[in-house]
Amino acid sequence: MNCPRLSRMFSSASDCQPIRSVPARRLDVLILFVVLSVPGALATSAGAQEQKGAPELRTVHGSVIDKAENPVPSSIVYLKNLKTQDVKTYIANDAGEYRFSGLDPNVDYEIHAEHNDLSSPARTISSYDSRRDINLPLKLSHKKNDH
Repeated sequence: MNCPRLSRMFSSASDCQPIRSVPARRLDVLILFVVLSVPGALATSAGAQEQKGAPELRTVHGSVIDKAENPVPSSIVYLKNLKTQDVKTYIANDAGEYRFSGLDPNVDYEIHAEHNDLSSPARTISSYDSRRDINLPLKLSHKKNDH
């Protein structure tokens, strides 16, 4: 047999021929590259499609005001997730402004503000409200124990 490296695998000399030519090896490298890169490209496009289908998060913001519609700094704003019953709080800034962002649009929320012995009425933010940016002023209008 003229092909000593393959002599153990083939029984006759006619079986001992070059298995692949140089261009075929380049083709193998190209095929290997495509096989390894296509799943990554598919995963990237699938991730992009998932992001397109994901709901946009919403933001609720506004100001806490008194009966005379003056801003009330340092008010505490309570945001309750009605699905999980989790409550987030925010202390209004010096201009009486508050902001909650990153809220799930598929969940209903309840929001109200308190300052000293005053409270605002509880307001519901519905999942049916399609706005992504909700401006909601909260007016302190009654005593906390009436809430």
